[in-house]
Amino acid sequence: MNLMDALRRTTIVAACLPVAIALAQDAPSPAPAVTVIHCPNLFDSIAGKMLGPTTVFISGNKFDKVEPGTQTAPGATVIELTGATCLPGLIDDHVHLDDQFGKNTYAEAAHVNFADEVLRSTLYARRTLLAGFTTVRNVGDTNYDTVALRKAVAEGTVVGPRIFTAGPAISTTGGHADHTNGLSMDLQGDPGPMQSIFNGPDEARKVVRLHYKEGADLIKAMPSGGVMDLGTNGSGPQMTEEEIRAIVETAHDYGMKVAVHAHGAEAIRRSVIAGVDSVEHGTFMDDADIKLMKEHGTFYCPTVYTGQFVAEQAKKGAYPPAVTKKALEVGPQIIKTVSRAYQGGVKFAYGTDAGVYPHGQNWEDFIYLVKAGLPPAYTLQMATINAAQLLGHDDELGVVAPGKLADLVAVPGNPLDDITVMSKVSFVMKAGVVYKRDSQEVLTQ
Repeated sequence: MNLMDALRRTTIVAACLPVAIALAQDAPSPAPAVTVIHCPNLFDSIAGKMLGPTTVFISGNKFDKVEPGTQTAPGATVIELTGATCLPGLIDDHVHLDDQFGKNTYAEAAHVNFADEVLRSTLYARRTLLAGFTTVRNVGDTNYDTVALRKAVAEGTVVGPRIFTAGPAISTTGGHADHTNGLSMDLQGDPGPMQSIFNGPDEARKVVRLHYKEGADLIKAMPSGGVMDLGTNGSGPQMTEEEIRAIVETAHDYGMKVAVHAHGAEAIRRSVIAGVDSVEHGTFMDDADIKLMKEHGTFYCPTVYTGQFVAEQAKKGAYPPAVTKKALEVGPQIIKTVSRAYQGGVKFAYGTDAGVYPHGQNWEDFIYLVKAGLPPAYTLQMATINAAQLLGHDDELGVVAPGKLADLVAVPGNPLDDITVMSKVSFVMKAGVVYKRDSQEVLTQ
């Protein structure tokens, strides 16, 4: 081939390339894989009732069709869930994936490295997913480590639930999230907005903006004292109404919701009036708080099992004296509060405070919510559609319906007859991928 022939051939090939590329782009892509799941029972989270035999069609990572009876599709992968009840993937709106309290927690604060906490969080995330919780709201971490965990799970590097995270909880000096509480004076320093500690409305706005900058999905604030810190007051207010309002206004400007840790009645009142989206714990809420929450549409995440757990651990001498006193006060009260709040018409979302007790036991709250007088069907709605609404993602989560993300779990038996079966999740699918089947973990790449 001479030079002129080579140039001519090159010109022809170059001229054809745009056509070839266009044809390749116009060529139909392979159809997503279709999975058919036969559910003997399916919980309708919108209506709050149980449906009979139902076939769920999944295309790719979304639900395609939901039809009564037992059906199939050509070439589909069929999954039989004999004797089981199917539910939308469960959602826990109050977890701490990078932490888990134990008998050495307070001593470990002096020598456990940040990297240790990060590695542990991957184990806690896996346990949470295998318990049937396909989505969580992480409301407080260390140095935004759950932002990194969120990314790792989304990329498939780590097996875990879908994560919406608040980053570190924000607090005032000496408040429930001031991690220098209890340290010797030479170690305390003067934590400020960079450490998620603020004083006054202006610093509150700065803290919220810093969280947005670091990738938080929402804000978790601590307007009251708490149980597990080394402070002496577990329920007194620790933020002014003006400070809470500054947090809420700024967060909402940036498209973030605000969850508040609030045990005491006054802290709850200030928070609801300031416009927060949810109250966590709410142990000592009074009738006026209940009325306000109903009027404002404020969600309640009661974390009811945690109250029982810390009270029992306190009786065993598991905590320092300051924590023990507060834990013994909270446990007996929160069951009564949950019952009164439900009767008062407050809207509940499922939140457990997993991390205060062992991860993977997130189902415990179902049992104690029913003991508090809530109907089993409502507790399931709390952990599905209600929790999705609080997240602001009910357009894609919390219900088994066409177009929603294919998150589906199954338990043996019927939880409306026996809520304890929620402790026996036998099947877990998140976004069309099966992670647990026949009660055994399915290894994924």
